[in-house]
Amino acid sequence: MPLLPAPFRALSSVAAPAPSGAQRALLYGRRAPLAGALVFLSIGAAVACRTGCAFSHCRLPFLGARGLSSARMDSASTTVPSIVVYVTVPNREAGKKLSQSIISEKLAACVNIVPGIESVYWWEGKVQTDAEELLIIKTRESLLNALTEHVKANHEYDVPEVISLPITGGNTKYLEWIKNSTREA
Repeated sequence: MPLLPAPFRALSSVAAPAPSGAQRALLYGRRAPLAGALVFLSIGAAVACRTGCAFSHCRLPFLGARGLSSARMDSASTTVPSIVVYVTVPNREAGKKLSQSIISEKLAACVNIVPGIESVYWWEGKVQTDAEELLIIKTRESLLNALTEHVKANHEYDVPEVISLPITGGNTKYLEWIKNSTREA
């Protein structure tokens, strides 16, 4: 069994013998890069919160469930109930075309196009595999039906994916931006 660094030995169900001089150098020599990596990832997570469309909400576990500058979706808020909608498309061209039409119609505030996904699914009695791209759409909950109809009318697939997930909180300014960038239902 490999030797664990001191902080992790207490978590192990098997007691390990004390490391020899060479093992100690190997173990403790690796601790600094690991600690540095954790610090880097923590700082990187905080910096990476500004990604995607204009602004982005970032949840960091050590900041609590609501994170920094967050708001719940409630009646006293200056926001509206909002959702994230997933739609898959067969290629980049189809994704850009559909995204632009969604934004032009003010059915969403933002559409992220995520390239290079592989979908494995059941269709016509057998398992299928296809390269696709994923659209991540941020919009008002009240626009879901109009968005779904728009996707169905402008998509290449017979049965396009349109799946919505609720946004239960986030950066108030971003949620206000979703409200102000979309039409009323």
